Amino acid sequence: MKQLRNNLRRVGVFLCIMLAVLAAYGAYSVIVNGNRWFSSASNTFMSRKKKEVIPGQILDRNGMVLAFNDASRPDQDGMPKRVYHPNPAVRMAMVHAVGDDKNRVDKGVESFMTASLYGFDMSMAERLSCFMQGKKRVGDDVHLTLDAALSAYATSLFPADKKGALVVMNYKTGEVLTEISLPQFDPEGFASETAAQNRAVRVMYAPGSTFKIITTASALENDEGVAERAYQCTGVLQVGDGTRNVTDAGNAVHGQLTLQRAFQVSCNNTFARVALNLGDEKLKKTAERFGFNDNFLFRTLVVENSSYPSENRTETEIAWTGVGQSELLVTPMHMCLVASAVANEGVMMEPYAVARTVAHNGDTRSVTQPRVYRRAMETDTAARLKEYMRLVVTGGTGTAANIPGVRVCGKTGSAQLDTQENTNAWFVGFMDDPAHPYAIAIVVEDAGGGGSVAAPIARQVFEWMLQNGY
Repeated sequence: MKQLRNNLRRVGVFLCIMLAVLAAYGAYSVIVNGNRWFSSASNTFMSRKKKEVIPGQILDRNGMVLAFNDASRPDQDGMPKRVYHPNPAVRMAMVHAVGDDKNRVDKGVESFMTASLYGFDMSMAERLSCFMQGKKRVGDDVHLTLDAALSAYATSLFPADKKGALVVMNYKTGEVLTEISLPQFDPEGFASETAAQNRAVRVMYAPGSTFKIITTASALENDEGVAERAYQCTGVLQVGDGTRNVTDAGNAVHGQLTLQRAFQVSCNNTFARVALNLGDEKLKKTAERFGFNDNFLFRTLVVENSSYPSENRTETEIAWTGVGQSELLVTPMHMCLVASAVANEGVMMEPYAVARTVAHNGDTRSVTQPRVYRRAMETDTAARLKEYMRLVVTGGTGTAANIPGVRVCGKTGSAQLDTQENTNAWFVGFMDDPAHPYAIAIVVEDAGGGGSVAAPIARQVFEWMLQNGY
């Protein structure tokens, strides 16, 4: 009998532990995935309840109201119509970040922050008070980290009729200042499927030569003496069966050069050799330290997962991966995180776009605190890469991003796609200044070289920011 009681006690303890683990996992899931569940199109409960609540406003970091409710224009359910900023340039520049009332933008603030905007975060006392007074509930206002004026200005810099995206973030905190996507559409008008896509966080691109940041980091940490080694660029590197030999833009021949110089002039031949010397496993491991193949579960942003290829890893594919091609896929937001990690001594902060939520009575409901996402590389690796990226801007492929008196660092890229007439133009970089801790990532589709197309946009964005108090 005593043995039976002991066994029952053990079983009871085990069940209690399992229940505690289940409860903890449930709480964790609600914290991490709560917004994703609320914003799901299959959440019919939320869809019904939204008709009973007046949503809160959405405001930018400076208090500019981007989305609000116009009581003079009731919708078909008698609720105040949801309207957006009166300036078309502002509301179109912000549409992918803010979203729209028809949910044509996947995971914009309008849908992803449903729980806050529609009062699901209210306490029972607040709900009861509204019920007793016979008033409709009013959701919380959502204050963003985004700058609408900066977003509108950055939009104006893109070449006419070109698709693309631009992201700016504070690399010390993770605050996102802008995430624009082109083409844009008016949230109060028609939106094509193409225009509704948020290219900043949801569309995947080949990173091109911007991935050489990661190849370089891997080489510096895994290949002793690589920084002093001499490489020879003959213009063509024969790899594999010779059907996809590695060449440089314009069939350039760089001759003998170091890793630093190869980074500065973006020599494909050298980086293909570096990747082959490293081997796929080491390069993949470094890429994964930077967030490739991870499941991004950021608190206030939905970002598509980046991909480092795992199949068909031939010598040819490994060589082209080191250059930034092969089957690599990444979002502009993620490449902004990569540049930020270099600027921030190897530490990658979690990006966030919501600063705080404020209840209808003016009380602050929640505040988003900065959070470290991961350490991407060692501090000394980041320091060396920072110098390499500085040389790109002062005397390499990114001189069009240079600002006199400002320490701008960067890396250009031109991703070659067989289906396009021109390459996608990339630039990623940052201002290396504690007083101006901002990183940028730009991609302009089918536009040509990153140095001639994307780098000048980065310079103008940084200049605007410096002139406007950033």
